[in-house]
Amino acid sequence: MKNVGLIFAGGVGSRMNSKQRPKQFLEIYNKPIIVHTIEHFEKNPEIDAVVVVCVEDWIEYFNSLVYKFRLDKVVKVVPGGESGQLSIYNGLKAAKEIVSNEEAIVLIHDGVRPLINSELLSKNIACVKQFGSSITSAIVKETIVEILDDGEIKNVPDRAHSRVAKAPQCFWWNDILETHEKALAEGKKDFIDSCSMMQYYGYRLHMTDGPYENIKITTPDDFYTMRAILQVKEDAQIYGLEG
Repeated sequence: MKNVGLIFAGGVGSRMNSKQRPKQFLEIYNKPIIVHTIEHFEKNPEIDAVVVVCVEDWIEYFNSLVYKFRLDKVVKVVPGGESGQLSIYNGLKAAKEIVSNEEAIVLIHDGVRPLINSELLSKNIACVKQFGSSITSAIVKETIVEILDDGEIKNVPDRAHSRVAKAPQCFWWNDILETHEKALAEGKKDFIDSCSMMQYYGYRLHMTDGPYENIKITTPDDFYTMRAILQVKEDAQIYGLEG
């Protein structure tokens, strides 16, 4: 059986205001964000391979990072599609050569979510083996409201039974690939993420609790928040405070 990381780095980061390079290639501590992310997959012994979906014009640069930072598990780099959904589909197709005829779990993750850890990846793999899927989630710290188009509040979900869906989102490779192909055959190309698609097509989904700090780096505020968190983690290591 294979466990394959699928790292989506196909966006250009228009909300980041970084005109010269996509957000996944912005550097923190002399290392691009996407490298921080992939290193968690590199260090986890259960991960067999990594497929990266990259902005086409930046594939050559990314390949140089693979060499520079010794990202040995990265075995496929493919260009993104017209949307996030189509980009992930490109990655799933590329994973076919790795998977071959074996059973495989795919861990779909954002290249701009570096604040994860090896334990979370292992928990997701175990969850897929037990339940067939694993959606990384985090507790809700504030009240969520569901609204109508005119701004009226329709529903206030119970916070104790609410979670924020994050990533990685993990499935049996064959299940998620077949679902993508079904969606494309029906002309559905606008699913916001993999768990939305899988639920639409009737799959029962299970969650794995992850760290609340597992943010997606989308805006300048996110970037500075991540930098501060990484600084705290580094200080904890230096002073022996990390448990």
